[in-house]
Amino acid sequence: MNHDISRPRRTTHVVSSHSVAGAPCWVSLTSRDLDTTEDFYGAVLGWEWRSAKLGDRFRMALVDGTPVAGIAGVATMWQMAVAWTPYFAVPSADEAVARATERGGTAAVGPLSFPPGRAALLADRDGATFGIWEGALVANWEKWRLAAPTFIRLHTRDAFDAAIFYGEVLDWATERPGCCEVQYEGGEVVLRSQGDIVARIVSGALGAAPDPTIRPHWQIHFAVEDVAACVRAAEQHGGSVLSKGSEEAVLRDPDGAQFTVTSRREH
Repeated sequence: MNHDISRPRRTTHVVSSHSVAGAPCWVSLTSRDLDTTEDFYGAVLGWEWRSAKLGDRFRMALVDGTPVAGIAGVATMWQMAVAWTPYFAVPSADEAVARATERGGTAAVGPLSFPPGRAALLADRDGATFGIWEGALVANWEKWRLAAPTFIRLHTRDAFDAAIFYGEVLDWATERPGCCEVQYEGGEVVLRSQGDIVARIVSGALGAAPDPTIRPHWQIHFAVEDVAACVRAAEQHGGSVLSKGSEEAVLRDPDGAQFTVTSRREH
């Protein structure tokens, strides 16, 4: 199958980061071995692949022709941790980076130009890594939401404190048209965009510290038809299973990146 991204395509309506400001709009993975990564996620999640414009160290994952995730084979070259990272849409990358650093966050990379937009890699004040994206979205947001993650969840020290940090950086629950709504439900902070749950933030029980062995991090939940089949495929292709149930399983790829598969019935 030819995945040459230089082929002409029909003109489509371009959705920009202004349209869904503050919402998750992309996920990416750093990898030590692109071939192994492609084989693993192809088997577990059924992804197909094509090259990306950024160079031969980058790949784009597709579901039924829709781009759903980026893979960068730079973990060893740039001495980066192998991990999944969510990206949030912002009207201005410079402004978002300034807001994050003013509030105790860290700017790790960028903002850098990655046509058709600009990106930066940040860490919140508890060390959880996330990205921001300004510009035309890689994929139509509605199609990406259906084909990519069910949602993302932040495991952190204090959900309320984290929600304040991200809310101020990403303009959650403001007067901005189309901004994300934030509510507290069932012990979690829940983020909605256009009525859909797109992120959750969870900490330890009130008055108790979260698990000290879990570093603050964003966990990506991918929607799948058959959780058990994903578990089997992960084990057969060099991954490991951290926990599993009938409707959800936490997996680790051969490089060590952690993610969750969640039954579409649960979403």
